[in-house]
This record gives sequence, structure tokens and C-alpha cells, in this order.
Amino acid sequence: MFKEFKEFAIRGNVVDLAVGFIMGAAFKSIVDALTEGVLNPIIGLVTAGIDISDLAVDIGGISLQYGLFIDAIIKFIIIAFFMFLLVKSINRLKRKDEEDTPTDKSCPFCKTSIPLEATRCPHCTSALETETIV
Repeated sequence: MFKEFKEFAIRGNVVDLAVGFIMGAAFKSIVDALTEGVLNPIIGLVTAGIDISDLAVDIGGISLQYGLFIDAIIKFIIIAFFMFLLVKSINRLKRKDEEDTPTDKSCPFCKTSIPLEATRCPHCTSALETETIV
């Protein structure tokens, strides 16, 4: 059982998840600092000095702190936007790597472009060598 747990724990996905979790926690502190140190004061300046996170309504002896909810929404939007930019950048790099990988080769007889896996040219029907011809 310990061997199975060890295999599970050191598998790539678990390690990637752990790294992502740690990076997310560190990124949260950056977003908190941005929200509390930059955005909330700007919003407070626009709204005549009101701090969003302090907004609350007292109903029946309880305090509903809807300002904390608004603050959490702002933080979520910031995190979601930066995650979108990160994923978009990673996808662009992946596409660039895929574009750099050749998918075709040239037939040595008729010079027609053919798939790398082809063993016979579909244009001139010549048998091709098994090594890749670029």
C-alpha cells in the first residue's frame, strides 16, 4: 500500500498540482496587496472616501458585510484575468512549438510535398525511403 501511495504522490500530475497550489497562494497575496493597497483607495477616492470592504448593513442585530463580498469579486476578476493571460500565453507558445515541427517532406522524385509518414508518393507513386527526407 505504501508503494502505491508513493507512486501516486510522485506522479507528474500530483506534483504539478502542488506547485500550482503554492503558486496560487503566493499570487493571492499579490492580488490582495493590489486590491487593498491600490484599487480600494482609488475606489474610495471616487466614492468620497468610502472603503469598499467596510460597507455593511445592520439588519435585526446582525451585520451583513456586503463590502467584503464586493472586495472578493474584485479580487476574483483580477485573478481570473491574469490566469486568462497566462493560459493564453502558454497556448501561444505551444502553438508556436507545433508550427516549428515539420509535418511534411518533399518527394525526392517529383518534389511534391507529402506527409512525413508516407512510404509512397501519392503524386508520382514512387516508393520512398523510410528515413525522413526534408
